[in-house]
Amino acid sequence: MRLKDIKKNSNLISSVDWEMTPEEAIALHLEWGPLRSQKYYNSRDNSNETVYFVINTWKKKPILTLVRRKGFDSEEIGSFDLPKDVVSDFMNGIGKYKGVYAVEGKVRDWLKKELDA
Repeated sequence: MRLKDIKKNSNLISSVDWEMTPEEAIALHLEWGPLRSQKYYNSRDNSNETVYFVINTWKKKPILTLVRRKGFDSEEIGSFDLPKDVVSDFMNGIGKYKGVYAVEGKVRDWLKKELDA
């Protein structure tokens, strides 16, 4: 799926949790770790679904991925390249460390603009 395909899917865009982090998704779906608030979710079971973006920097070029997680299952809905200026700012902001990161700041601003979200 491409960004413009996602842009056309208003149900998918409205289901994106812009505040979700990779750590919080793991705590919610795979562990009984802390969440941002116990009120955030009524229950933690296989019926909970979370849709969120992450940035993976393990390869030479950072990749933006839209993830759908439900229980122990995880699906990559699509992976996308970021514009060079966004990549540069992001990588400098994280000290160029390898990992999987939440979508925040300029990346989130750019993405929301791209998706009209």
